[in-house]
Amino acid sequence: MKVAVLNRTRRRGVVGTVRKAVEAALEGSVSGDAEVSVLLTDDEEIRGLNRRYRGRDAPTDVLSFPMDDDVMVGDIVISVERALAQASELGVAPERELARLAVHGALHLIGYDHVRGGRQAARMRAREEEVMAAIERGDGASGHERPRRL
Repeated sequence: MKVAVLNRTRRRGVVGTVRKAVEAALEGSVSGDAEVSVLLTDDEEIRGLNRRYRGRDAPTDVLSFPMDDDVMVGDIVISVERALAQASELGVAPERELARLAVHGALHLIGYDHVRGGRQAARMRAREEEVMAAIERGDGASGHERPRRL
């Protein structure tokens, strides 16, 4: 799988963290030649994208744009500015919050959804926690047994 990360922020040393998180989230769910792009940006740019594509004139932490294609899986946009603020609020390392947002965005690309609440939200949260635990253990997301998209 190819994960291309473009960092438009001044925050250094985050590209590898984000790439590994996306790879862990998608392991076993996409083909080996699958491609995902990730844009690391600020609140101003993500606010514009949120307004344009979701009709919400406010910054958000992560946006996902699934492409419903076996090779081009989709695009993820993460506000590093928002991730740093959330990390501070939650008392976690900035890298952990960036990884969580990357995992969250990647899960949206393969069909996970929390917007409607209920079972879908619980399922997404459980998978997100499973992937994050695997990342923190350093063993990838090998517990994932879904060899395809949802």
